[in-house]
Amino acid sequence: MLISISELRKFYRMGEIEVRALDGVDLEVDAGDYLAIMGPSGSGKSTLMNLIGCLDTPTSGEYILNRQAVSGLDDTELAHIRNREIGFVFQTFNLLRRATALANVELPLIYARMPAAKRRQQALEALDRVGLGDRVKHQPNELSGGQRQRVAVARALVNRPSILLADEPTGNLDSKTSEEIMSLFDELNSAGNTIVLVTHEKDIAKHARRTIRLLDGRVVSDGRRDDSRAQP
Repeated sequence: MLISISELRKFYRMGEIEVRALDGVDLEVDAGDYLAIMGPSGSGKSTLMNLIGCLDTPTSGEYILNRQAVSGLDDTELAHIRNREIGFVFQTFNLLRRATALANVELPLIYARMPAAKRRQQALEALDRVGLGDRVKHQPNELSGGQRQRVAVARALVNRPSILLADEPTGNLDSKTSEEIMSLFDELNSAGNTIVLVTHEKDIAKHARRTIRLLDGRVVSDGRRDDSRAQP
């Protein structure tokens, strides 16, 4: 079991109002799984993603990632877990504009204090893996939207994480490019990568083998198909 979540809650105070962003979520994810998280605005999708990604801490409940309890870790410990265990892909790419594709992909390995030669080799391998081995010296403004997202995927993969987390990864892409990026995710999952993605689009979620739906901070459905192209 790669992820084990039990009775996870996240409450916020907005003045005198208590917002229950997550209200008792139970979830288990195996290594190699491909999970889509769906739900309307305000359902708790982003909150759950932030907790899985160790970007936030829960109000209560237990979260075990790769056999380590992370629910009560401090910010420094969470940052270490993020760098070692989790690769992030965001809707807005989050690339350094003046840096090359190679330099952008190397960034997590710099934080991990990897020696320069090994860092460069690992980054080149990640770019090759997403089909951009011939674009390593290009800056983001010299790349298409789909290529920029591929650089972001390579950066997410470069530290060889346990999980690839994707938050609306095709939100800024046209339909053709979106399908190309999702085909890349399919290939990565077939190669053994565990993928968790948040999306509100059924066409994107259909790529996952399992789909959970959230409503008012709770899991209201959890469906899986035997084939690798599950329909939500």
